[in-house]
Amino acid sequence: MMTSYIFVTGGVLSGLGKGITAASLGRLLKMRGLKVAAQKLDPYLNIDPGTMNPIQHGEVFVTDDGAETDLDLGHYERFIDEDLNKYSNMTSGKVYWNVLTREREGGYLGKTVQIIPHITDEIKRFIYSVGQEGGADVVITEIGGTIGDIESQPFLEAVRQVAQEVSSDHCLFLHVTLVPYLPSVGEYKTKPTQHSVRELQSLGITPDMIICRCDKPLSTELKRKIASRCGVPLNSVISNVTMPGLYMVPGMLEAQNISDTVVGRLGLDCLKPDFTEWDAMLRRAEVATQTVRIALVGKYIQLRDAYLSVAESLTHAGYENSAKVMIEWVDSESLEGGDLSVLENCDGILVPGGFGNRGIEGKIAACKYARENGIPYFGICLGLQIAVIEFARNVLGIADANSFEFAPDGANSVIAYMPDQSGDIPKGGTMRLGAYPCILEEDTLARRLYGKPAIAERHRHRLEVNNDYRGRLVDGGLTVSGHSPDGTLVEIVEIKNHPFFIGTQFHPEFKSRPNRAHPIFRGFIEAAAKGKKK
Repeated sequence: MMTSYIFVTGGVLSGLGKGITAASLGRLLKMRGLKVAAQKLDPYLNIDPGTMNPIQHGEVFVTDDGAETDLDLGHYERFIDEDLNKYSNMTSGKVYWNVLTREREGGYLGKTVQIIPHITDEIKRFIYSVGQEGGADVVITEIGGTIGDIESQPFLEAVRQVAQEVSSDHCLFLHVTLVPYLPSVGEYKTKPTQHSVRELQSLGITPDMIICRCDKPLSTELKRKIASRCGVPLNSVISNVTMPGLYMVPGMLEAQNISDTVVGRLGLDCLKPDFTEWDAMLRRAEVATQTVRIALVGKYIQLRDAYLSVAESLTHAGYENSAKVMIEWVDSESLEGGDLSVLENCDGILVPGGFGNRGIEGKIAACKYARENGIPYFGICLGLQIAVIEFARNVLGIADANSFEFAPDGANSVIAYMPDQSGDIPKGGTMRLGAYPCILEEDTLARRLYGKPAIAERHRHRLEVNNDYRGRLVDGGLTVSGHSPDGTLVEIVEIKNHPFFIGTQFHPEFKSRPNRAHPIFRGFIEAAAKGKKK
């Protein structure tokens, strides 16, 4: 089967759900037996989001092969349930970096390097690579930004050329736009959609399908109006209604026969979508019999997308424990004055990853509260390091225990830089990134949760537990339940004789799925639910 390409663009304004639309369509096509790959093209000039402030950009999603990518790739992986790779996210910065590096190396043989063809050719190479790498039947490519943004134009020109090269029979343009409802006149307005489509057509691209973001399903009359004004068939105008939950979106779109329309347009021979597993997951969510409250203690809570994968993983774990997970978003700085009352009504405490010393003492206070009061605790990356610092201070009596990151002149850095991460190394793609193996010790919580002796999880860090203190930590009661195959790197720590206390140096949230919760998240919510019942 020749690979088909679906390009998802957005108009009017950002935040309409292009990523969820692309992910939902990917899930529907996978349900039909197709091999699907997904990617995001971002117009910003950063090489990748790895050095961007999470409050501005949200979380950095890491793939198995160590690429630091846009958070939309998390949606793709969770919905499509396929591990993505370094070809799944490209920025304008990376495009220009590749082209200029090639120019400096003489790769263009003295030619004048231009936007067309050199920049567009680099973008096309990237688009084709993601399908070739995974042997995909369908490649879904989301183009970041909004039609009309000047920085998006090279990407749009490149995908226009792709449509010419692979023929229109194997290429489909899907445009996500806003159909706002004006209470003052009591009706939906289609003019923003018409103008957005006209802007796209001015760039040489005519959408094959229009996804209309709206609060309620559009009437047939409104759909007919959009279809006639924008030049698409009536069945290619789809209402993208705001749903109570993200994972209800595929079903909502399929109720309008979106996947039938897509496979018909692309001439794909495939089965009808099989919703058996997906519907079973949704039913588990519907029958939740209790509410579990989890305190997520972070420093970037102004933008909750900074912890998107963590929040979604908690939701997945709730599905498998017949529990509705309510997140109490706790600013770690607010705990530094000693008032921990916000934690009193929480059934579990989670400390996620992060960088910098702001709010650190609040995270340590939350960890201590969980350890001393028997409240389930889950620390991720920095959350593991917080657990080690707290244990060293308050159990071993090393009052000035800290991380080299926060106190480089301190006498007791129980957390230190990895050997290849110390010194003045450049930032950006230089951390320990991607999937690494981990050996699990017998008779530990980690081994019980995973049910196997070895795992591989995704990392994103520079520091680790300082082995100079490892013996004292273990002798004092901190269990190293997971480590690198050579035994040198601490991957998981836990405390026995506690309802649930575990920290991971890796990021398990990147591998959780709505229909298959990550085992540590599942165990965490199970422990929190049991504690609530008691």
